[in-house]
Amino acid sequence: MSHGSPLRLRLQRTRPTILSEGPQERCGYPEAMLEHRLLIVSGKGGVGKSAVSAALGILAARRGKRVLVLAMIQPSGLAAHLGVDSLSYEPTRIRPGLFGVAIDRSHALEEYLGLQLHVPRSLPMRQLSGALNVLADTAPGIREIVTMGKPIFEVLRGEWDLVIADAPPLGQLQSYLSAPQTITGLVPTGAVREQAARLESTLADPATSGLLLVTTPEELAVLETREAIAQIDADRQILITGVVANRVLEPLGVTAHDVGALPDGPARAAGLLHLGLVESQSSWLSSIPNDPRLPFLFGFHTPAEVAARLAEICEAFA
Repeated sequence: MSHGSPLRLRLQRTRPTILSEGPQERCGYPEAMLEHRLLIVSGKGGVGKSAVSAALGILAARRGKRVLVLAMIQPSGLAAHLGVDSLSYEPTRIRPGLFGVAIDRSHALEEYLGLQLHVPRSLPMRQLSGALNVLADTAPGIREIVTMGKPIFEVLRGEWDLVIADAPPLGQLQSYLSAPQTITGLVPTGAVREQAARLESTLADPATSGLLLVTTPEELAVLETREAIAQIDADRQILITGVVANRVLEPLGVTAHDVGALPDGPARAAGLLHLGLVESQSSWLSSIPNDPRLPFLFGFHTPAEVAARLAEICEAFA
């Protein structure tokens, strides 16, 4: 591979434009975000948001907080990074101070009806929740507000110092963040509207809630993250506390000239490839807020080992 290879020329042509910071004021990392009561973690699918959610939960628990890490959808990824086979609707103790939960919509709906809307226990709750489950599949905002209501309810009940929600990916996140507004727009009065308004105000309170976006320094992930930043900043539904770039390659510490001077072979090819990837990543990193980066972890690691190592790296940022 030569210095003028198609790969390097293509990388030079695709440098992104700089994204200016949105109107929101960003928080420090990781200290300020761990001071929230609710931290929602999202990103494009496959960028490592479950790993980051688990890592921050481990870090917060080490610092003496009582932490609930909650999978809003697809709990297998979070469970693996927490080092357990599975998560249920009841809190699973992971280690001292750290617990994990997976949202089950049927249980969440029953809890929403009983504890949030104060539906009398004398009513046939399972039949009622079953009927509403059908409604949730068709009515706008019902499914999302029940799911989003669970982490907010855990915050409001006061049992946890910090609730970390491993949220849906960015392509679905907006429907969950906007669900309270959707309901308040559809329901003029009553307990449902009051609860939706409470959820909306909790999300919008920067002292209580924050959103952490996770990305990787690649074109599609960064572009989707930039679009999300612009939309969330404009809608002002929740404070963006930071943008974490995951799997960032570290520079080799040598110049392209040094690598190019190597004889043809695997070492030279690998060196030039690494330099090209670092150059590409640097281009995309320059277009997102300059929050700390999480390195690419070489070698074979279990998900739990990845989360533990990321927690150690986050600790060093403090």
